[in-house]
Amino acid sequence: MNNRSRDLALNSLALAALAAFLYWAHTSFDGYKIQILNLIAVNAILALSLNLIYGFTGMFSLGHAGFMALGAYTSAILILPSAQKQMMWIIEPLIWPLSVMNAPFFVAVLAGGLVAAFFALLIAIPVLRLGGDYLGIATLGFSEIIRVVLTNLNFITNGALGIKGIPSYANLWWNYGWLLLTTFFIVRLINSNFGNVLKAIRDDEIAAKNMGINTFFYRVLSFTIGAFFAGVGGALLGSLVTTIDPMMFRFVLTFNILMITVTGGLGSISGSIIGSVVITVLLEWLRIVESPMTIGSFAIPGIPGMRMVIFSLALILIILFRREGIMGMRELSWDMLFSRGSRARNHDEEGEDRR
Repeated sequence: MNNRSRDLALNSLALAALAAFLYWAHTSFDGYKIQILNLIAVNAILALSLNLIYGFTGMFSLGHAGFMALGAYTSAILILPSAQKQMMWIIEPLIWPLSVMNAPFFVAVLAGGLVAAFFALLIAIPVLRLGGDYLGIATLGFSEIIRVVLTNLNFITNGALGIKGIPSYANLWWNYGWLLLTTFFIVRLINSNFGNVLKAIRDDEIAAKNMGINTFFYRVLSFTIGAFFAGVGGALLGSLVTTIDPMMFRFVLTFNILMITVTGGLGSISGSIIGSVVITVLLEWLRIVESPMTIGSFAIPGIPGMRMVIFSLALILIILFRREGIMGMRELSWDMLFSRGSRARNHDEEGEDRR
């Protein structure tokens, strides 16, 4: 059996194992644990999208929360029943044809990604002529502009009241299905000639220009694709939590996704997925530090926001002592697994020969 056939068979087994685990979790876990599993999938999609922009193309973007907001609002408006829209928009009625539009969940999520990609393309053309910290500041400004606009467009977004009672279609199957689609697309993209160009731009943009590469075109396309999947993640998140408002999409949301990406490893698809598991579970576990605790005879009051303090310190420690993250730029693969197994066997055989 050649490596390609072996990988296809093993990938099929891994997918079957994932489906079996999700079915078991759906029937055995309580609502809280299922919610964490859903958040892991959504965060992984968002981390992969940011890693494409930052880790593989080298563009320091802080506008992910804005793209997520566009995806979340677009999807929510499309899947809400018309009667619910009439009841909810009390400041100003929702404009036509949005007031009567209704779409299947898959179409709504896809539309959320496309709207995010469209606005990313609009801002990419002027903004991506910047670089480094200036690009980060510009994209952060865009994210804040989107949040303010969402607050004031009462006839579309319901303003500061937000949207409540969003149908909770985003279950384990939808979230992990979209995660598999996102992973498959980005893996194929990164392993293609297009991905090699992105890595060349990341490593040395001037050298890439001298080789005749239209770096601006590739940067814009990478930014737009990353924003599309950020919009998809935002759409899934909105349906998962069933309530969205402009204050939900503040900079701290981008910071969380950036933390996942850096922890997993910039330039590593496997790292983004591993980082989403680690950080999502850690964030939930750290809620304990915000609750009152009694240790022996000492009573420790809960400190609101303390988990984000610990979270930020963890990011600082990662940057100081393991800047490359968990995976660095490496990827988990069947070749890596089998090569390690063969090296271990060879080592054991050499030890037996010496004895």
